[in-house]
Amino acid sequence: MPSYMLQILGCFCYIIGMITRPKPLPNKASELKSMVIDLDSMVTNLDAVIVDMDAELHAKDLMIQKLKHQISGQNRHRFGIRSEALNQLELVLESEEIADAVIMDTEAEVITTVKAKPSRKPLPEHLPRDEQIILPALEVEGACNECGGKLKYLGEDITEILEYVPSRFRVKQLKRQKLSCSCCETIHQAAMPSRPIERGIAGPALLAHVLVSKYADHLPLYRQSQIYAREKVDLSRSTLAEWVGKSAALLEPLAEAVGRHVKAGQAIFVDDTPVKVQSPSKVQAPKAKKTKTGRFWAYVRDERPWDGCLNPAVYYQYTPDRKGKWTAQYLNDFEGWMHADGYAGFNETYHKNKIVEVACMAHIRRKFFDIHKAQSSPIAEQALKTIAKLYKIEQEVRGHPPDERQKIRHDKAKPIFNALEKWLPQQLKTISGKSPLASVIRYAIKRMKHLKPYLKHGVLELDNNTAERSIRPIAIGRKNYLFMGSDRGGKSAAIAYTLIGTAKLCNIDPQEWLADVLGRIAEHKINQIDDLLPWNYQKNTTGIEKASV
Repeated sequence: MPSYMLQILGCFCYIIGMITRPKPLPNKASELKSMVIDLDSMVTNLDAVIVDMDAELHAKDLMIQKLKHQISGQNRHRFGIRSEALNQLELVLESEEIADAVIMDTEAEVITTVKAKPSRKPLPEHLPRDEQIILPALEVEGACNECGGKLKYLGEDITEILEYVPSRFRVKQLKRQKLSCSCCETIHQAAMPSRPIERGIAGPALLAHVLVSKYADHLPLYRQSQIYAREKVDLSRSTLAEWVGKSAALLEPLAEAVGRHVKAGQAIFVDDTPVKVQSPSKVQAPKAKKTKTGRFWAYVRDERPWDGCLNPAVYYQYTPDRKGKWTAQYLNDFEGWMHADGYAGFNETYHKNKIVEVACMAHIRRKFFDIHKAQSSPIAEQALKTIAKLYKIEQEVRGHPPDERQKIRHDKAKPIFNALEKWLPQQLKTISGKSPLASVIRYAIKRMKHLKPYLKHGVLELDNNTAERSIRPIAIGRKNYLFMGSDRGGKSAAIAYTLIGTAKLCNIDPQEWLADVLGRIAEHKINQIDDLLPWNYQKNTTGIEKASV
């Protein structure tokens, strides 16, 4: 039993004893005075115990709130609809839809209600068509089965059925003829064309397919090996891994060109995510940890929201840890604005380089949302409503030039922003300073100071969601391959993610583009590497198509 409970119990028993067995009051004033002093001391002690109890109960209430907040966040992280968990939800929905389709087919005769016919999009025009002409069954060709009259053509009904032809391996034979001079016996033979991997059997299209399957479709190499085995082609996982490593090394100059393009912008978006890497010390020390934690950093340039450069790009960097020196080193030649979260490691980047920090409203909103979800806090709800007004204005300015965006934000967003910044400190006075809500409010006040530049510069955004979207493929991929084999493997993955991610941002098929690049890059001049970038590839292919027409 706690000590304060013993004190209360003792005082309570003493008082009860005095009430039930009253003693005659003493006649001497000194004795009466001593009794009053004892009672006063007892009351003071009780008051102190009550204060301690209130403080302890308050601390426990705060602890309960924090634990509820943490549990709510963990449940949302584990069971909520997030981008990483979305695939699992889609699998469940697919199973339910398949089951519903079976039920609809078996109960079609029972159902009598007429349902609206679902709208169906026409099949893409670029797909090749294989025609199959189905003629009516006639007893005599060209004659009616009923009266024998001559039939004439009225038209035809065309029904299109979408089919799929599985991919197939093909062997490309390079036959180099040898010619010998009949006079001097000199032998003439064409030189061997360059290949992406010297003395390798993989062609550019196959290498591109392996890269895209692993880093865009998140298909680990051992699964790819199993798929190829069904085609009676034996490609071991180690062989595929070797192809990925050598292809990444060949494509590294192109990835660095993407990085230079990203740093040439006025503003970039930066975010990072952890990835498990097999620890090399495990071989030397069996009791050491099997994996360590590396990081992928995403640097994104996307100026489409303010009608700037129409060539978005993302550059991924792998590092063995999360020290701030990595971003500071990579961005040492960048000058401009940097959208990022409140990670303290970025301070070195801001101090050493000519970079101005721009905070992220999405992080602020997310914390208020967690509080509201866990506690139904009216303060958090009001903050969310105010932030929603700012995002509604962002929808209005999207696609406008920077000067127009700045003017609209100054007229509409700035009053809302300033009111929110003034309102938040006032709410701190009405709640406990140790509560989770108070912590979120202090975080919001601190980060909003670094978010003000977006009101004055039309090239900036309200949040860092552009970088967070670029992190999602890695978050999904690591659920499939679990960990990287080494730091060198992490670097190879960063190169592949860079090229595939940039191609997807430019709405270019990464498989087609990488197959073309891998077929040419070995003999391509290094000082003209920018010609192979996705947006230049798009221009070249468009020109070729027009010329062919």
